[in-house]
Amino acid sequence: MDLFQGIRKSLLVVESDSEKRNLLLTYFQKGVECDAVESIDEAIDAAALHEYSAILAPLLPPELTGLELIPKLELLSPNTVPIFTSEVESAGNTVKAYRAGAFDVVQMPMSLQKLETAVQRAFIQYEMRSLRDRYRNQIESEVALRTFELEQNLDEIERSYRMTLNAVVKSLEKRELETEGHGERMITFSLRLAYELGLERAALRDLELGTLLHDVGKINIPDDILRKPVRLSMTEWNMMKQHPVFGHDILAGIPFLEGAARIVAEHHESWDGSGYPHGLRGEEIAIGARILAVIDAFDAMISDRVYRRARSYQAALTEIERFAGSQFDPMVVEAFRNIPASDWEFLHDRSLMGRLENQSYQSIVSELVFARRGMELVH
Repeated sequence: MDLFQGIRKSLLVVESDSEKRNLLLTYFQKGVECDAVESIDEAIDAAALHEYSAILAPLLPPELTGLELIPKLELLSPNTVPIFTSEVESAGNTVKAYRAGAFDVVQMPMSLQKLETAVQRAFIQYEMRSLRDRYRNQIESEVALRTFELEQNLDEIERSYRMTLNAVVKSLEKRELETEGHGERMITFSLRLAYELGLERAALRDLELGTLLHDVGKINIPDDILRKPVRLSMTEWNMMKQHPVFGHDILAGIPFLEGAARIVAEHHESWDGSGYPHGLRGEEIAIGARILAVIDAFDAMISDRVYRRARSYQAALTEIERFAGSQFDPMVVEAFRNIPASDWEFLHDRSLMGRLENQSYQSIVSELVFARRGMELVH
């Protein structure tokens, strides 16, 4: 039985190019009710007359005038789900779109399959909104019957956000010339340390996203500073030290990134108050940021750089211990010390293999942790 039986699915395509518009119209009309218009203004007029399940529209950089559609939809057709396409690969534009209320942004290179996947996810979101309205006034037991299915769909929506955020961060890493596997290592290393400290599920989720996005503020740092091969001037260094603030500002207002935004803002603070940008100290700093500070230093030390070879695990541990109580939280350093070197080696090697499509970072780390606990019980 179809849970969403009776909820009609319809799509409005916005495309100024007649050839593309006809292609999209022909493609989507095979499965759903589909209309097409040339401009954002026409789309607003159409939404005033008809409630579409989703609207597929261009971002229209550089001013991103396509986003003008969102506040109009909130007034005219609040259940309609806005999806945007971007022919300009820009991490900043993608983040702005999410902050404005976009459900999804399909980046270049685009394909009909990618668009269809985004539209199908939008239909799920529309169906959820419609169900919410349909059953708002019904008794709690009837709503409870659908709770599990809705939670599964919410998880799928969050996974789609994560996929897009991963793509944004990968483009930033290419700009910053990061070492291979850096992004995955930072996340799995942080989660491994968090497991050692006993962080709960919500905190693990915030840490994963905060680690993924910890340098997103560098979008606002000019290339001539970010890629400068010699020591930065004082003015340049002061600009670089603002990237946690820029990152927090980018993420502020995105509800599911609230915890991550704090980690992004505080990951360069120091236990003794000597860090930046706000000079926070001790437990004023979020635990996720205190974990990330240790892991950021650790990964930097064990990775090859153009100006030096990677250090050994033992040399990195000695250096981290030397700064316990000043740069790093002593409790976090103690937990780091308790993790076997073989765990770090496994996660390092794993980062060079590439993550399996259906395997989450948390599953990689939890399987490692529980496998080790099993071996400890055997011995």
